[in-house]
This record gives sequence, structure tokens and C-alpha cells, in this order.
Amino acid sequence: MLVASLQDTDSEKAGHIKSHAPDYCQASPDSVSRPRIMLVDDDLTTHTLLKKMLVLHGSEVAVFPGGSIAVLAAKNYRPDLILLSTENSEMDGFMVCEQIKSIDALCNVPVIFLSTSSDVDTKIRAFEAGGADFITKPVHFAELRARIAVHLRIFMLEEKMAQHYQTHKKVREISAAQQATNFALAKLAEYRDEDTGIHLERVMDYCSILAVKLMDASEYASQVNQDFIDCIRHASLLHDIGKVAIPDKILFKPGMLTHEEFEIMKTHTIIGAENMQAIYNQYSNNQLIGMGIEIALYHHERWDGKGYPDGLSGRNIPLSARIMALADYYDALRSDRCYRKGFSHSQVKAMIQEGDGSHFDPVIVKAFMECEEDFKRVMEQSRNQGESVFSTECRIATSKTPVMRLIRTHQ
Repeated sequence: MLVASLQDTDSEKAGHIKSHAPDYCQASPDSVSRPRIMLVDDDLTTHTLLKKMLVLHGSEVAVFPGGSIAVLAAKNYRPDLILLSTENSEMDGFMVCEQIKSIDALCNVPVIFLSTSSDVDTKIRAFEAGGADFITKPVHFAELRARIAVHLRIFMLEEKMAQHYQTHKKVREISAAQQATNFALAKLAEYRDEDTGIHLERVMDYCSILAVKLMDASEYASQVNQDFIDCIRHASLLHDIGKVAIPDKILFKPGMLTHEEFEIMKTHTIIGAENMQAIYNQYSNNQLIGMGIEIALYHHERWDGKGYPDGLSGRNIPLSARIMALADYYDALRSDRCYRKGFSHSQVKAMIQEGDGSHFDPVIVKAFMECEEDFKRVMEQSRNQGESVFSTECRIATSKTPVMRLIRTHQ
């Protein structure tokens, strides 16, 4: 007798199957598909009884008496588990297993060997061929069922992990592509403003430094996490994207702007935000674009309400824009201009302190003072690379003038 210990068969037929079924086949048909088991055995008695029992316990079973046809069928059948006899007249089970394991799509499918032999050499050969388990005939069905359940759980977990890895990899690739696109778009605006290429990198660093400090110890710690830090680092690239629409005669003017010219210059905040808003309307879950809109639109607002475009004040200005305001201000004043040299770190630090509570959020000024040496280091490293930066904001006297607004709600 090649299949033993089937005493519970009658009770199962009488309606008690579910009480004996392992976890993997107790779920409802609607919640999970039935396990697909391939049985390769040329012993008629064995595969007839095993198929009957496995089907009763909720599995889908395909029987193949020959090894070569089983290998061919496995490519299309894609089983979740294979029961494989070591003794097959056409092709022994070890060779069948090796061929199945050589197929990329099937290499992780668990194979349980069934054998009339219990000697150590046979077991070693089975595991060397790629087997996951070894059961000696006559098969005790309760034991087989328990082992099948274990290997199916492991296999399904491995499949989920592989799918999760592929999904995570795809997300990283999309994120990298998105960041590269944002950087390229931002560069277009910076190149029109005669920036030679390092301003954006510095601003990214400044925003990251401030955000990390705010997360570590400030009253904004509950609003700033690692996702916020990563997001503001890349969204900061988009702060001046609207400058692509500013006429060259204004953007490249070497001296002070007239009142009319300044009014046109101020529209770069709205232009940049409106263009990103069109993207955000289609992809409203994209946090990077959402924060990019906040920064582009509001990074020239002031804590005291005397900024532009909307004259927002205090915490009505999004936190990301308040951080960007100080980062961009520092970099603009430290940078060389065609009509002046950049100010020293100590001079700009004094200007920021003077703007505490008027131009800038006091909490962010405090954070800056605690990490000012990091700002200084970023600028010095940039200058060591021989770069020169051009930005138009610092040569303009800020004023408050009503302009059209892009309607967004901020907490």
C-alpha cells in the first residue's frame, strides 16, 4: 500500500473536511485562489489516491505520469508546488527536478520528493537536485498535507516579497526619473537667469539642513518627518520655474528694476505655480508637485504679511515656503552679482537676524542660527569649485501689490 493513514476519509466525505483542512485551503474561494499542485508519478494507485485527497482538501491538481511531459506542461501550468516521485520509468525524478529548476519562472517552486527509498544517498541526491522536502512512501496523508501547507506558505511569502521588491524598484525608478525631470526643468529657468549651475544644488542643501534641524528640535517637529525632508529637498528646485516666462530685458537687466518691471518680475511666482497646478490636478497624490506649488507661489511671502503675491502672514504661509524663503535669501545675498560682490556669511547672518519676526518665521531663524555653520560650509564648498551665481531677487526692493492669485488652501 503506497498511501497510508487515510482513516479520516469517511468523516471528510460526511462533511467534516473543513475541520481537517490546513490554513492555506480554508479561505473562501472568493478570497484566495486554490493552490495549484502538480503531481508527477507513474504509479496509478499513488497518484489516484493523492489527487482525490488533495482535491477534497481544496487544491487544484494536475497529474502527469511521465517526467518529460511534466517539464513541458509546467511552463504553462505554473504550479505552486510539485509532488515528484523519484521512481519514474521514463525519466527519474532527480532529472525532472533539475530541468524544472533550470526554468527561470519555476526555479522557486517547491518540489517535494516522494520515494519508496529511505536511504541517505537518495535523500541527498533529491536535495542536491533542488528538492525542498522528502517524504518516504507509503505516504501518510496528514503528514503530507501539513508539509504542503508549510511549503505553500513559504512559497507565497517569497512571491509576495519578490512582487514587493519589483514594485519598490519601479517606484524608485519613477521617483529618480521625476527628480531628474524636475532638475532639468529648473535648470532651464536658472540658465535663463545666467546661473552657471550650482545655485539649485545649494538651495537643496539649505532646505534639507533647515528641515532636519526643525525635525530634531522645534515646535514644528510634528510636521516634519523624513518624507517631508526628502520632498522639500527636491521640490525646492522648482521655486523659480516661473522665470522662464519673464522677458529677457527684465530678467537680464543689470541694474535696479522699475516699479512696472518689478510687477512683471513678481508674476514668476504665479506663473510657476499655475503650470504645476495643471499637473497636480491630474496627479493629486504627487506630494512633490504639491509642495513645489507651495514653494513656487509663496517663497516671497513675508512673516509680517508684506510679501507677495498674496500678502500672506505668519503660519498662513506654508511651512515649506517659509523654509525656502530663508534658504533662497541666504544664497542670493551670499552670491556674487554683476554689480556687486556677495556679502559675507556674518553680514547675511546679521540681516537674517534683523528680519526675525518680520521677514522670516522666528522658529526657522532660530533653526538657522543653530546650523549656520552648515550653511557657511555649503557656500564655501561651492565657491571652491569656482562657481558664480546670479539671481535677480536680491536687487529688488520688496513691496506689497495686489496681483491675481492661484487659489489653494493651506493649514
